[in-house]
Amino acid sequence: MSKINSNKLLISSDFYSVQGEGISTGIPSYFVRLGLCNLTCGMSRAFTNTLLKEQSLADGEIFKGDLELEGKASWTCDSTSQWLWRGEDKEFQYLIDRWKEEGVYDDINRGTVHIIWTGGEPTIKGHQEAIVNFNNHWGNIMSQGTSWHEFTPFQEIETNGTIVIDLPLFNILDQINCSPKLSNSGMTEKQRIVPAAIKRIMEHNNYQFKFVISTEDDIKEMFRDFVEPFNIPLKNIVCMPGLDSQTDFHERTQFVMEMAKKYKFRGMSRMHISAWDKTLNV
Repeated sequence: MSKINSNKLLISSDFYSVQGEGISTGIPSYFVRLGLCNLTCGMSRAFTNTLLKEQSLADGEIFKGDLELEGKASWTCDSTSQWLWRGEDKEFQYLIDRWKEEGVYDDINRGTVHIIWTGGEPTIKGHQEAIVNFNNHWGNIMSQGTSWHEFTPFQEIETNGTIVIDLPLFNILDQINCSPKLSNSGMTEKQRIVPAAIKRIMEHNNYQFKFVISTEDDIKEMFRDFVEPFNIPLKNIVCMPGLDSQTDFHERTQFVMEMAKKYKFRGMSRMHISAWDKTLNV
Protein backbone atom coordinates (compact mmCIF):
# COMPACT_ATOMS: atom_id res chain seq x y z
CA MET A 1 0.00 0.00 0.00
CA SER A 2 1.36 3.41 -0.95
CA LYS A 3 2.85 5.55 1.80
CA ILE A 4 0.56 8.38 2.91
CA ASN A 5 1.93 11.82 3.66
CA SER A 6 0.35 12.67 7.02
CA ASN A 7 1.00 16.38 6.45
CA LYS A 8 -1.40 16.42 3.51
CA LEU A 9 -4.78 14.85 2.68
CA LEU A 10 -4.83 12.17 -0.03
CA ILE A 11 -8.18 13.20 -1.53
CA SER A 12 -9.79 11.42 -4.47
CA SER A 13 -12.93 13.58 -4.41
CA ASP A 14 -14.73 16.04 -2.15
CA PHE A 15 -18.20 17.50 -2.50
CA TYR A 16 -21.16 19.08 -0.70
CA SER A 17 -24.30 16.95 -0.66
CA VAL A 18 -26.78 15.26 1.69
CA GLN A 19 -26.11 12.10 3.66
CA GLY A 20 -28.04 9.25 2.05
CA GLU A 21 -27.43 6.37 4.45
CA GLY A 22 -27.74 5.50 8.12
CA ILE A 23 -28.83 7.53 11.11
CA SER A 24 -27.66 10.84 9.61
CA THR A 25 -29.79 10.44 6.48
CA GLY A 26 -30.98 13.79 5.16
CA ILE A 27 -28.36 15.94 6.91
CA PRO A 28 -26.41 18.36 4.66
CA SER A 29 -22.85 17.08 4.64
CA TYR A 30 -19.46 17.70 3.10
CA PHE A 31 -17.90 14.44 1.93
CA VAL A 32 -14.13 14.00 1.85
CA ARG A 33 -13.24 10.77 0.04
CA LEU A 34 -9.69 9.65 0.78
CA GLY A 35 -7.74 7.31 -1.48
CA LEU A 36 -6.66 3.69 -0.87
CA CYS A 37 -8.42 0.81 0.87
CA ASN A 38 -7.22 -2.23 2.79
CA LEU A 39 -10.04 -4.42 1.41
CA THR A 40 -10.86 -5.33 -2.19
CA CYS A 41 -14.50 -6.43 -1.95
CA GLY A 42 -15.54 -8.55 -4.91
CA MET A 43 -11.97 -8.63 -6.22
CA SER A 44 -8.68 -10.38 -5.58
CA ARG A 45 -5.60 -8.28 -4.92
CA ALA A 46 -4.15 -9.46 -8.25
CA PHE A 47 -7.26 -8.19 -10.02
CA THR A 48 -7.02 -4.75 -8.39
CA ASN A 49 -3.32 -4.60 -9.24
CA THR A 50 -4.28 -5.07 -12.89
CA LEU A 51 -6.88 -2.32 -12.62
CA LEU A 52 -4.28 -0.09 -11.00
CA LYS A 53 -1.84 -0.73 -13.82
CA GLU A 54 -4.39 -0.13 -16.59
CA GLN A 55 -6.22 2.79 -14.92
CA SER A 56 -9.04 2.38 -17.41
CA LEU A 57 -12.09 2.66 -15.12
CA ALA A 58 -14.30 5.71 -15.60
CA ASP A 59 -15.30 7.62 -12.45
CA GLY A 60 -18.26 5.86 -10.86
CA GLU A 61 -18.09 2.91 -13.23
CA ILE A 62 -19.92 -0.17 -11.93
CA PHE A 63 -18.33 -3.49 -12.85
CA LYS A 64 -17.92 -7.05 -11.62
CA GLY A 65 -14.66 -8.11 -10.03
CA ASP A 66 -13.12 -11.54 -10.51
CA LEU A 67 -14.43 -12.89 -7.18
CA GLU A 68 -17.97 -11.88 -8.10
CA LEU A 69 -17.60 -13.39 -11.57
CA GLU A 70 -16.35 -16.63 -10.00
CA GLY A 71 -19.30 -16.74 -7.58
CA LYS A 72 -17.06 -16.15 -4.55
CA ALA A 73 -18.70 -12.77 -3.87
CA SER A 74 -22.16 -11.38 -4.66
CA TRP A 75 -21.07 -7.77 -5.21
CA THR A 76 -18.07 -5.60 -6.08
CA CYS A 77 -17.05 -2.33 -4.44
CA ASP A 78 -18.79 0.48 -6.32
CA SER A 79 -16.24 3.15 -5.38
CA THR A 80 -13.15 1.34 -6.70
CA SER A 81 -12.63 3.88 -9.46
CA GLN A 82 -12.31 6.57 -6.78
CA TRP A 83 -9.99 5.10 -4.18
CA LEU A 84 -7.74 2.81 -6.21
CA TRP A 85 -5.56 5.42 -7.90
CA ARG A 86 -7.27 8.80 -8.15
CA GLY A 87 -6.15 10.20 -4.80
CA GLU A 88 -4.11 13.41 -4.96
CA ASP A 89 -2.15 14.97 -2.10
CA LYS A 90 -3.80 18.24 -1.07
CA GLU A 91 -2.53 20.87 1.32
CA PHE A 92 -4.71 21.26 4.41
CA GLN A 93 -5.73 24.74 3.30
CA TYR A 94 -7.26 23.25 0.13
CA LEU A 95 -10.21 21.81 2.07
CA ILE A 96 -10.87 25.01 3.99
CA ASP A 97 -10.80 26.97 0.73
CA ARG A 98 -13.24 24.49 -0.84
CA TRP A 99 -15.68 24.97 2.04
CA LYS A 100 -15.52 28.71 1.55
CA GLU A 101 -16.08 28.32 -2.22
CA GLU A 102 -19.19 26.23 -1.52
CA GLY A 103 -20.44 28.81 0.99
CA VAL A 104 -20.60 26.29 3.84
CA TYR A 105 -17.51 27.20 5.88
CA ASP A 106 -19.43 28.86 8.73
CA ASP A 107 -22.04 26.09 8.71
CA ILE A 108 -19.30 23.46 9.01
CA ASN A 109 -17.67 25.37 11.85
CA ARG A 110 -21.01 25.36 13.71
CA GLY A 111 -21.80 21.72 12.95
CA THR A 112 -24.88 22.52 10.86
CA VAL A 113 -23.21 20.83 7.89
CA HIS A 114 -21.49 17.60 8.87
CA ILE A 115 -18.03 16.57 7.67
CA ILE A 116 -17.94 12.96 6.49
CA TRP A 117 -14.53 11.32 6.14
CA THR A 118 -14.95 8.40 3.76
CA GLY A 119 -12.99 6.41 1.20
CA GLY A 120 -11.52 3.99 0.39
CA GLU A 121 -10.74 3.44 4.03
CA PRO A 122 -10.09 6.63 6.03
CA THR A 123 -8.82 4.75 9.11
CA ILE A 124 -5.64 3.60 7.36
CA LYS A 125 -2.93 4.76 9.74
CA GLY A 126 -1.54 7.49 7.49
CA HIS A 127 -5.05 8.87 6.95
CA GLN A 128 -5.72 8.89 10.69
CA GLU A 129 -2.61 10.97 11.27
CA ALA A 130 -3.45 13.30 8.38
CA ILE A 131 -7.00 13.94 9.64
CA VAL A 132 -5.68 14.73 13.12
CA ASN A 133 -3.02 17.04 11.68
CA PHE A 134 -5.63 18.74 9.52
CA ASN A 135 -7.82 19.34 12.58
CA ASN A 136 -4.88 20.86 14.43
CA HIS A 137 -4.26 23.18 11.46
CA TRP A 138 -7.94 24.13 11.29
CA GLY A 139 -8.19 24.66 15.04
CA ASN A 140 -5.15 26.95 15.01
CA ILE A 141 -6.83 29.09 12.36
CA MET A 142 -10.08 29.31 14.33
CA SER A 143 -8.33 30.10 17.62
CA GLN A 144 -6.86 33.21 16.04
CA GLY A 145 -10.26 34.52 14.96
CA THR A 146 -13.18 36.12 16.75
CA SER A 147 -15.61 33.21 16.43
CA TRP A 148 -13.75 30.53 18.42
CA HIS A 149 -16.84 30.05 20.61
CA GLU A 150 -18.75 28.95 17.48
CA PHE A 151 -16.18 26.32 16.51
CA THR A 152 -18.21 23.15 17.11
CA PRO A 153 -17.85 21.03 13.93
CA PHE A 154 -19.56 17.64 13.66
CA GLN A 155 -17.29 15.00 12.13
CA GLU A 156 -18.38 11.55 11.00
CA ILE A 157 -16.19 8.78 9.65
CA GLU A 158 -17.18 5.91 7.35
CA THR A 159 -15.12 2.78 8.06
CA ASN A 160 -15.21 -0.93 7.30
CA GLY A 161 -14.27 -1.63 10.92
CA THR A 162 -11.06 -3.57 10.27
CA ILE A 163 -8.50 -1.04 11.56
CA VAL A 164 -8.33 0.19 15.15
CA ILE A 165 -9.08 3.91 15.37
CA ASP A 166 -6.29 5.41 17.45
CA LEU A 167 -7.25 7.77 20.29
CA PRO A 168 -6.06 11.05 18.67
CA LEU A 169 -8.61 10.56 15.87
CA PHE A 170 -11.17 8.73 18.03
CA ASN A 171 -11.43 11.74 20.35
CA ILE A 172 -12.10 14.11 17.44
CA LEU A 173 -14.97 12.12 15.97
CA ASP A 174 -18.59 12.90 16.77
CA GLN A 175 -19.97 9.81 15.03
CA ILE A 176 -18.57 6.52 13.74
CA ASN A 177 -20.40 4.82 10.87
CA CYS A 178 -19.09 1.27 10.53
CA SER A 179 -20.04 -0.88 7.54
CA PRO A 180 -18.74 -4.37 8.37
CA LYS A 181 -18.36 -6.78 5.47
CA LEU A 182 -20.16 -10.10 5.33
CA SER A 183 -18.90 -13.21 3.54
CA ASN A 184 -20.73 -12.06 0.38
CA SER A 185 -17.92 -9.50 -0.05
CA GLY A 186 -15.49 -12.28 -0.94
CA MET A 187 -13.15 -11.21 1.85
CA THR A 188 -11.89 -13.84 4.30
CA GLU A 189 -13.09 -13.89 7.89
CA LYS A 190 -9.65 -12.77 9.07
CA GLN A 191 -9.69 -9.83 6.65
CA ARG A 192 -13.17 -8.58 7.51
CA ILE A 193 -13.55 -9.29 11.24
CA VAL A 194 -11.01 -7.58 13.51
CA PRO A 195 -12.25 -7.78 17.12
CA ALA A 196 -10.02 -4.98 18.46
CA ALA A 197 -11.31 -2.58 15.80
CA ILE A 198 -14.96 -3.45 16.51
CA LYS A 199 -14.50 -3.09 20.26
CA ARG A 200 -12.83 0.32 19.88
CA ILE A 201 -15.81 1.58 17.84
CA MET A 202 -18.17 0.42 20.58
CA GLU A 203 -16.28 2.54 23.11
CA HIS A 204 -17.55 5.66 21.34
CA ASN A 205 -20.70 7.37 22.59
CA ASN A 206 -22.20 7.67 19.09
CA TYR A 207 -21.74 4.81 16.66
CA GLN A 208 -23.72 2.67 14.24
CA PHE A 209 -23.07 -0.56 12.40
CA LYS A 210 -24.57 -0.45 8.92
CA PHE A 211 -25.21 -3.69 7.06
CA VAL A 212 -26.36 -4.08 3.48
CA ILE A 213 -28.60 -7.14 3.29
CA SER A 214 -30.09 -9.03 0.38
CA THR A 215 -31.33 -12.23 2.01
CA GLU A 216 -32.39 -13.47 5.42
CA ASP A 217 -29.20 -15.53 5.46
CA ASP A 218 -27.27 -12.23 5.43
CA ILE A 219 -29.12 -11.23 8.60
CA LYS A 220 -28.38 -14.53 10.29
CA GLU A 221 -24.70 -14.11 9.43
CA MET A 222 -24.79 -10.56 10.80
CA PHE A 223 -26.06 -11.87 14.14
CA ARG A 224 -23.65 -14.83 14.18
CA ASP A 225 -20.47 -12.92 13.28
CA PHE A 226 -21.08 -9.47 14.75
CA VAL A 227 -24.16 -8.83 16.90
CA GLU A 228 -23.87 -11.83 19.21
CA PRO A 229 -20.08 -12.21 19.66
CA PHE A 230 -19.58 -8.48 20.26
CA ASN A 231 -22.90 -7.93 22.08
CA ILE A 232 -23.83 -5.01 19.81
CA PRO A 233 -27.10 -3.37 20.93
CA LEU A 234 -29.80 -3.60 18.27
CA LYS A 235 -30.41 0.14 18.60
CA ASN A 236 -26.97 0.59 17.04
CA ILE A 237 -27.70 -1.70 14.07
CA VAL A 238 -28.93 -0.27 10.75
CA CYS A 239 -29.80 -2.51 7.82
CA MET A 240 -30.33 -1.33 4.25
CA PRO A 241 -31.29 -3.13 1.04
CA GLY A 242 -28.60 -4.54 -1.21
CA LEU A 243 -29.02 -2.75 -4.53
CA ASP A 244 -27.18 -0.19 -6.66
CA SER A 245 -29.98 1.03 -8.94
CA GLN A 246 -33.70 1.80 -8.81
CA THR A 247 -34.54 -1.68 -10.10
CA ASP A 248 -36.59 -3.47 -7.42
CA PHE A 249 -36.00 -0.50 -5.08
CA HIS A 250 -39.44 -0.62 -3.43
CA GLU A 251 -39.55 -4.42 -3.17
CA ARG A 252 -36.07 -4.58 -1.62
CA THR A 253 -36.85 -1.75 0.80
CA GLN A 254 -40.05 -3.52 1.87
CA PHE A 255 -38.02 -6.69 2.48
CA VAL A 256 -35.71 -4.80 4.84
CA MET A 257 -38.66 -3.30 6.72
CA GLU A 258 -40.23 -6.73 7.19
CA MET A 259 -36.91 -8.09 8.46
CA ALA A 260 -36.62 -5.09 10.82
CA LYS A 261 -39.96 -6.02 12.38
CA LYS A 262 -38.88 -9.64 12.72
CA TYR A 263 -35.35 -9.11 14.08
CA LYS A 264 -35.86 -5.74 15.83
CA PHE A 265 -33.02 -3.76 14.20
CA ARG A 266 -33.44 -0.36 12.53
CA GLY A 267 -34.43 -0.78 8.88
CA MET A 268 -33.72 2.01 6.41
CA SER A 269 -33.95 2.64 2.72
CA ARG A 270 -31.01 3.99 0.71
CA MET A 271 -32.03 7.54 -0.08
CA HIS A 272 -29.41 8.14 -2.76
CA ILE A 273 -30.86 5.30 -4.85
CA SER A 274 -34.44 6.51 -4.51
CA ALA A 275 -36.52 7.98 -7.31
CA TRP A 276 -35.26 11.48 -6.56
CA ASP A 277 -31.55 10.67 -6.37
CA LYS A 278 -30.80 12.98 -9.29
CA THR A 279 -30.80 15.85 -6.78
CA LEU A 280 -28.06 14.16 -4.74
CA ASN A 281 -24.45 13.23 -5.22
CA VAL A 282 -23.78 10.81 -2.40
